[in-house]
Amino acid sequence: MRLNKHVKDLHLRRRSALPEWASLGLRVLLALSLISVALGGHWLDRDGLRDNIDGAISFTDVLYFTMITVTTVGYGDIVPVTDSARLFDTFVVTPIRLFVWLIFLGTAYDFLLRRTWQRWRMKVIQRQLSGHVVIAGYGTSGNEALRELIRREVDSSSIVVIDRDERALAHAEECGAVVLDGDATRDATLQIARIDQAATLMVSAGRDDTTILIVLTARRLSESVRISAVIRSDDNEPLARQAGADVVINPASFAGLLLAGSSNGPHVAEYLTDLAAAYGRVALHERDATPEDVGRPLTGLSTGLGVRMFRNGLCIGFDQPEAAAVQLGDRIVEIVRGGADLQGGAPAHGRRA
Repeated sequence: MRLNKHVKDLHLRRRSALPEWASLGLRVLLALSLISVALGGHWLDRDGLRDNIDGAISFTDVLYFTMITVTTVGYGDIVPVTDSARLFDTFVVTPIRLFVWLIFLGTAYDFLLRRTWQRWRMKVIQRQLSGHVVIAGYGTSGNEALRELIRREVDSSSIVVIDRDERALAHAEECGAVVLDGDATRDATLQIARIDQAATLMVSAGRDDTTILIVLTARRLSESVRISAVIRSDDNEPLARQAGADVVINPASFAGLLLAGSSNGPHVAEYLTDLAAAYGRVALHERDATPEDVGRPLTGLSTGLGVRMFRNGLCIGFDQPEAAAVQLGDRIVEIVRGGADLQGGAPAHGRRA
């Protein structure tokens, strides 16, 4: 599904290579050129025309006959009478008439019908966007994020991908995502993506400064959206958090953690990757504490192996005294069996990993 876009006419698809005024001008110029060919041919062969009104053929008569013939089939007041004039009308003017009509209809579609259709379709798509995921930047990280979300059984039509690369958008569209060709640092682009109704914004713009600017823009438009940002420089991580990112991910640092973890044994890095992926034997699951959890130790949950929880903004590990009894309002991070329903609520199974 394509949220057809432009921000000259920011519709959620692809911008024309030419400005609108230039595209319209070229069409008008082409139509006038074709009419000029017909006019020139009729003037050079004006002796082949007969005026049934006064019998004389002037330039005004030729201009009138050309316009009437190009736009209609003529009224019969001026007619071709020689073979050459008739052949010219048959093999030159008739194709010109068809081309002029095609130009007219194509222009009417592009500037009237298509825009009306796009605006209506965009409104329909936007009405369906609520609690959705927005991915700003569809490079390697954005691509993998979309694939992982789909593997986690997130409805692809509830994912909006924002990028300026048409090939990237085409790939995301093939995956079933809604796509928006636009600049995610601009208010208008994020507003079209309904950032105020989104559950999550994932930002991976390729440049830290662009990523931070997108985070700033999004946070100003929505205080509730959960923002995850990919930052490549350690120095910029605090800036991203100050801009409003809830989660800051440094790919290089994470790769370093995996490499360092592998030094402790051949299976540590494999297990960490297993936890992060959707189709591993185990997976990390984050959820709110339920009444069934209240009073239980974090490591004694029925849905999985609790490893960490957050209470009033404080991080509590499974080995801390506060983890001896879960309370309502706690946010729990647990390890569950792979294939669990990670989209809110408890996993479908009830056994620990």
